Amino acid sequence: MPDRRTAQEALQRLIIDVPEWPEPGVLFKDITPVLADHTAFTATVHALAAMGREGGRPVVDKVVGMEARGFILAAPVALELGAGFVPVRKAGKLPRETHAVSYDLEYGSATLELHRDAIAPGERVLLVDDVLATGGTVKATRELVERCGGECVGVSVLMELGFLQPRELLGDFPVASLLAL
Repeated sequence: MPDRRTAQEALQRLIIDVPEWPEPGVLFKDITPVLADHTAFTATVHALAAMGREGGRPVVDKVVGMEARGFILAAPVALELGAGFVPVRKAGKLPRETHAVSYDLEYGSATLELHRDAIAPGERVLLVDDVLATGGTVKATRELVERCGGECVGVSVLMELGFLQPRELLGDFPVASLLAL
C-alpha cells in the first residue's frame, strides 16, 4: 500500500494553482491532475482513509463527502474502508427530507443539506473534503451528521489553508491534512 509521504509528494507535484478563480482574489488549487494519475490518486485515497482506521482496521460506518470535490475523494475512501458513502449537498439538490445548515465560506456563504435518514443514530462517520479553508464547511457538515445522531471521528482533507486558521473554528475536532499551505 502507498504511504502518506507518497501521497504528499504527488500532491505537491501535481496540484496546479489557478489565480483569480472562481473569483478575483482567490487562488484555486486544481486537483484534477492528481485524479488523472492512477498512482497519485491511489496514494491519496489510501492516505485520506487512514483517519478512518485504528490499528489498521476500519472504525467508521459511513464516509461523508462535501460537495463537490469532496464527493470525488470520499467515495473511494468509503470503498477502501468498507463503509457507506453519503453526500452532503448544496441547498435544493437532495430529493427527500433533509437537515440544513448555513455557514460562511472564505468568499461568501452557503447552505448544506444532508438526507435525514443518511446517518443512523450511533454510526461513526469520517468527513472527507479537498480543502480545509475557514473550517465552516467542516463545522456545518459535522452539525448535520450530529443532527442525524451520528458521531464524527474527524475530517481528512487534501489541503489545509493554515493562514485562514480553520482549526480555531473547529476547536479540538480531529483533522488530518495531507498538505498544509
